[in-house]
Amino acid sequence: MTRRAQEDQLGLFFAPEPAIEGSRESVLAVQPAPIDEDLDAAAIAEQEEEDAEDAARAADVLLGILRGMGLQHIRSLVLTRNRSVVVSLKGYELRVHEGFCTAPRELHAQIVRFVMAKKPWERNTARQAILAYPLPKHTKPPRAPERTHPEDEPLAERLAEWHTRLNGERFGAQLKQIPIRVSRRMLRRLGHYAPGLEGGGAEIAISARHIRRDGFASAVETLLHEMVHQWQHENGLPIDHGLDFRRKCREVGAVPRAKRPA
Repeated sequence: MTRRAQEDQLGLFFAPEPAIEGSRESVLAVQPAPIDEDLDAAAIAEQEEEDAEDAARAADVLLGILRGMGLQHIRSLVLTRNRSVVVSLKGYELRVHEGFCTAPRELHAQIVRFVMAKKPWERNTARQAILAYPLPKHTKPPRAPERTHPEDEPLAERLAEWHTRLNGERFGAQLKQIPIRVSRRMLRRLGHYAPGLEGGGAEIAISARHIRRDGFASAVETLLHEMVHQWQHENGLPIDHGLDFRRKCREVGAVPRAKRPA
């Protein structure tokens, strides 16, 4: 898959000139603080962020598969690299080694059997099958999630206000209120919607570099684009740039193109 295709799937949005009425008034009052231009370090950080986002989506997909096979009462799934405890349950959270994402269907069934078993012999049988599965070698621990830099908090607050406003004006106030983060790791992407798990932990991130380079009004257009991805997720639709996405973009006045016009 090409880099462009990967970016499109992750919610890349190159915004044209903003079209939201009134969005330019006082939009330059707050600008992000200067960003370290060490591109090599920043590129590594961005790749690590993309890896973490991919892991969250993979966990979401695996949880859906397991639920389709009969898993119940589990609210969230976390992927780990713990080779000593490859499957564990704490409260309503299931922790599974990431190697099981690509395991055969029968292994997924054994995970469900292990969690849902009512008799000790059933759980022991499932445990033996799970432990017998060859897991990939350990790579590296996942990077801690990024937080908005303190100097960018005013920008995040303004974007959150725009989220509330656009939600009411364009979506009939049907979208959930979620955190809006300003990211200093994003170099090429302008915005991203991360769905989280079971509707919880979702957020929208907007690139600080994008705001600095293109202006706050363009960032609001990017926010609107990502809110359409939020609408997809909250309505059980795939998060993509397909027909439903383009139709909703036309309805709410967002630009569906995933790249800046030449």
